[in-house]
Parts: sequence; C-alpha cells; structure tokens
Amino acid sequence: MVSLESELDRARELDTGDLADAIESIGFECTRCGACCKAAETDSGEREEHTATVFPDEIRNLQERGEYDWRDVARPMPYGLTDGPEGPEGETFEWALQTDDCDDCTFYAEADDGTGACTVHDDRPLICRTYPFSVAVEGSSQPMGEAVDQVGSVRAHECEGLGRDIDREDAEELAAALKRRAVRELEEAIAVREEYAPADPGRGEVVVHDSEGAKRPDGEPIEE
Repeated sequence: MVSLESELDRARELDTGDLADAIESIGFECTRCGACCKAAETDSGEREEHTATVFPDEIRNLQERGEYDWRDVARPMPYGLTDGPEGPEGETFEWALQTDDCDDCTFYAEADDGTGACTVHDDRPLICRTYPFSVAVEGSSQPMGEAVDQVGSVRAHECEGLGRDIDREDAEELAAALKRRAVRELEEAIAVREEYAPADPGRGEVVVHDSEGAKRPDGEPIEE
C-alpha cells in the first residue's frame, strides 16, 4: 500500500511544465456557466448540495478579506454525519465551502444573462482555482466525480469549458496552482491523521477534524 508520505514526495516533485503541457493538450476556457459552483442535479431530479473542500487557512483568509464569521465561509464536510433528532451529528473530516438556501456555493452570483461569477474570485480556494483539473496522485481529491479525460498525471473532470484553446501563460498559472493543491491536500491528510483523536459528540453535536485538531462547527477548537 502506497503511503501518504511517499505520495507527498511525488506531488512535490511534479514538473509544472509537464502539467502545463497536459493542460494545453486537453484545453480549457471557463465559460462562466456556473456548474462547478452550483448544486448538481441527480438522475432522480433532486439537487445535490455543492461540496468543495476548503482548508483552515483559506477559511481564515476569506474571513479577513470579507469580515465574515467562520460559518459564513465554511460548514462541516457532510460526509460521515448523520441526521439526528436535533440536526446533523457525529464526526467528520475537513470543511466544505458554505452553501446558500439553494445549496449553491454561498459566494456564487449569477447575472441577468445567466453567466456566473465568484464574489471572492481573487481569494478563492485552490479547489476552485484548479477546477476542472486534478492530479493523479493517491490521496488527492477528484472534484465532481471521476475523470472524463487524462493526459499524463493531469485528470480532467466534467466541464463544458474543456477542449477549448488555452494560452501558455494561463496553462502555466493553472499548473502551478494544481501542484500547490496536490501538495496541500496530502499535507492536510497527513496532519489530520496525526492530529486525530476519537471524539464523542453528544446528541445534535458535530465535531470536525482538520489539520489543526478537533473543532466545533463555528471553527472553535475543542479543548482536550
């Protein structure tokens, strides 16, 4: 079994030039359709809430830039939680960007012509900067399901902007962010593993384990 540490070494050794070559080969241009920021529609016609991983320091960065509370920016990752009589409860790992009443990203805005925009675009998390791409390194995440294309170690995920021309400068910028994200995801996973200590959430309580330890849904650390 491949260790997270060895995969982290692989991620750190990724050549951004090779990643940029792969991105150019696949091609990409954002069409501002907003699909990656909105809730997905399931085969049964139901809406599946938008879920995008955000790191603790990214949450604080967005807090500082917009004078937001922690809960304005992020919520506990829903995976692993159960619906108790008083609401979600249990333990989960990491944070997801907060959603609005429509289950879309809370920072998503749509113009009258239907095009989408990110209201925190300059400070958006790495998961958003690199969509629709990911790197084929064990321990890194695949947004929006399985890949629909792959060149070298670069995976492309469902997006209507794929296959469009991208200039070299943009490809290199995207490649650099993609490498940073792969490294960060693995560093985060290792730190979560090392910091983890089983919690005993009470009825209606949620505990979030991230790289800094156990926290409450409002981001406050839980003292041992």
